[in-house]
Amino acid sequence: QVQLVESGGGLVQAGGSLRLSCVASGRAFISYTIGWFRQAPGKEHEFVAHITRDSSSTYYADSMKGRFTISRDNTKNTVYLQMNSLEPEDTAVYYCAVSSAVRPTRNEYGYWGQGTQVTVSS
Repeated sequence: QVQLVESGGGLVQAGGSLRLSCVASGRAFISYTIGWFRQAPGKEHEFVAHITRDSSSTYYADSMKGRFTISRDNTKNTVYLQMNSLEPEDTAVYYCAVSSAVRPTRNEYGYWGQGTQVTVSS
């Protein structure tokens, strides 16, 4: 079993930046693809980005390309999401999740964190 804890959320003005962290328990962290998702009020869960176990591949949703960067430090069991040029539309609860698949679909993420709130003011 894997436990995930997100942090780094908060209130930021439009155009600002935040870096989210996701710390995972368990020794198998290095074997997982890690993804970030978000959910805004009244909206469905939305994919943000994922990173493969050795950081050899990253993938982003179109609206995040060029603004968000996902990275990981396997020595710290931690994945990061650097978010720049934030917009009010980025306001959401951000979740990290793990999957044993290399290029997982939404349903292939087996463990999820509790989320961290990001609020972007205009």
